[in-house]
Amino acid sequence: QVELVESGGGVMQAGGTHRLSCTASGRTTNTLAMAWVRAPPGKEREFVAGINWRNTFTFYGASVKGRFTISRDNATTLLQMNNLKPEDTAVYYCAAGPNLDHGVNYDYWGQGTQVTVSS
Repeated sequence: QVELVESGGGVMQAGGTHRLSCTASGRTTNTLAMAWVRAPPGKEREFVAGINWRNTFTFYGASVKGRFTISRDNATTLLQMNNLKPEDTAVYYCAAGPNLDHGVNYDYWGQGTQVTVSS
């Protein structure tokens, strides 16, 4: 079993920067792909960013590419968010699985952390 715990949510200003953190525990997590997925208000979950278990490949959703950066170090996965926009407002989930999926097909999920960007 894998437990994922997100931290760092809050209220931010448009144009600002912020960082989310995900800490993994349980089974060996360094062989899992890690991802961030978000659920905007009233919408389905959408893929934000992912990184493979070898830490050699990253992939981003079109709406955040060039603004967000995912990274990982041992059991911690970070999401650096730059140039935040009001449309980035969502619950952000940390997710993990054996493969880097460009959607929401992951085996393990955190509880989510709310990010609100005000204009």
